[in-house]
Formats: sequence, structure tokens, C-alpha cells
Amino acid sequence: MVFLQSLESILPVIILISLGYILQIKKWFDISFSDNISKLIMNIALPASIFVSVMEYLTVDRLIKLSSGLVYVALATIFGYIIAYILVKALKIRAGRRGTFINTFVNANTIFIGLPLNIALFGDKATEYFLVYYIINTISTWTLGIYLMTTDSQVQSKTTVSFDWKKLLPPPLIGFLVAIVFLLAKIPVPQVMTKTLTYVGNIVTPLSLIYIGIVLAKAGLASVKFDKDSVYALCGRFLIAPLLMMIVLKTIGTNLPNLEAQTFMLQSAVSSLAVMPILAHQGSGDVEYATNIVTLSTVLLVVVIPSLMSIMQLVI
Repeated sequence: MVFLQSLESILPVIILISLGYILQIKKWFDISFSDNISKLIMNIALPASIFVSVMEYLTVDRLIKLSSGLVYVALATIFGYIIAYILVKALKIRAGRRGTFINTFVNANTIFIGLPLNIALFGDKATEYFLVYYIINTISTWTLGIYLMTTDSQVQSKTTVSFDWKKLLPPPLIGFLVAIVFLLAKIPVPQVMTKTLTYVGNIVTPLSLIYIGIVLAKAGLASVKFDKDSVYALCGRFLIAPLLMMIVLKTIGTNLPNLEAQTFMLQSAVSSLAVMPILAHQGSGDVEYATNIVTLSTVLLVVVIPSLMSIMQLVI
């Protein structure tokens, strides 16, 4: 049953990646199409999607009630960054891949894969616990996560590059901050605006996955492989991240309800961000590597999630 539920959540993702791949092979898209998708998602669709998600799923009361869970998830996230950074140095991960490597360890595809999986496996009663993980994951992704991705260029320059303060406030993070202001100030959002932003935000997932398919087609299927850097990054996503979460929960989060702990564990093992190839493109990073990580981490969920659910029955 767990296997089938996991498969049902993952198959649409794989199908959309395949669609992008097939259409690119058939030369449906102009050479600048993928660049235009990147700009549309980053500057318009993602901010809209994040704003709507915060307004739909969060309330001030929920934030207060679940505040302790925020601390546990934040601690696991911080430890993840530290370990990932150490491994980047120890394993000599090359420029252009470092941002993707660290983000794979720390940040998960919570909304587009994590939420459907959470509902399928735990039901609606676990949604409020999912929101706790979602808040920290969103802040992490669109602050340090995106900064690492967009400043990790594989093009080495001998000139000193000045610090770009604009990278600290990318459009997706602005969307999140604006939503928090609306939430805390209890500013009503007109229904027509909510519907409009929902429509715009809904294009993030399909376009991101189609983009991955386009990149795969351009690079060739031979680019999808278990190379050394990819294997280490996938170990971080599926082994180290859940292990860190379990350690935090077993040491200082012992008072959490089982359902909340299980939700945190599940989300910590969800596949990597679907928009990572787009972020890598924004920073002149290794787009093929980011695409490889997203594709492999998504496919491997079919094995990872049932295994994790079995382990959680024993340890939580």
C-alpha cells in the first residue's frame, strides 16, 4: 500500500519530465524557450505560488501553536548546511556544483512532492505539522539556498566580483515575506487576486518539470548517471538529512506527537527541489548536474519512501 501511494505521487512528476524531453527532441521549442521559462518561474510564478501557499495553509494561531516544531526543523537544517559544507571541501566538489550539492542535502521539494506524499500517507490531520517543515524549508531555500545556487558559477573569473545585495532578496523570498506581512497584519486578500495568483502559481510545477525534460534532451539521456558527486549528494538527501532529523527528534524533540515526528522524518527525505536546474542556470552553474540530481532523487523516491516508512515504525 505504501509503495502504491508513493508511486501515485511520483508518476505525474516523471511523466511531465518525459513530456518536456519528448517535445524538445521533436524540436517544438525555440532555443531561447528554456531561458524564458526560467525568468517566468523565478520572477513571477514562484513568488505568486509561495504567497498563495502561505495565505492558504498558515494562520497566526498555527504558527504560535507549532513554534516548538519550528526549532527542531531549523536545527536539523542548520546541521545539514554545516555537514554539506564540510563535505564540499573534503570531497573537492567543483565550482558550479557546490550550490546544488548543498541544497540537495538541506532543501526538499515540499509543496510539489512532499505535501501530496504527506496527505497520501498520513491524511489531512498531519497537514499542520507539514506546515512547520514547509516554513523552515521555504526560508532556507530562498535565503541561503538560492544565494549558494546563484553565486556558484562554473565560469572562473580572475576579476574580483562585488557582493550583489539583490541576491539576498530574490523574488520568491519577497513573495514569502509579503505573505507573512499580510498574515500577521491580517490584511484581507481580494478573492479575484487570490484566484489570479493561484492560476499563476500553479504553472510552477509543470513548467519546472518540463524544463528538466528539456535540459535532459539537450544533454542526452547519457547525462543521467550515478557519478561520484551525484551519489554523495543523494546520500545526503536520503540518508544524512533523515538521520539528522531523527537525532534531533530523539535528543531534544522527545515530547513531539508521533505524527508530527513522522511528518518531519518524511519531509526530510523528499526529493530535491524541482527548480534547482533553473537556479543553477541563473547562477551560470552546472545545469546538467542539477538536472541529474532532481531526476535521480525523484525516481529513487519509489524505493526510499517505503523503506523510510518501515524504519519509522521501529524508531518513532
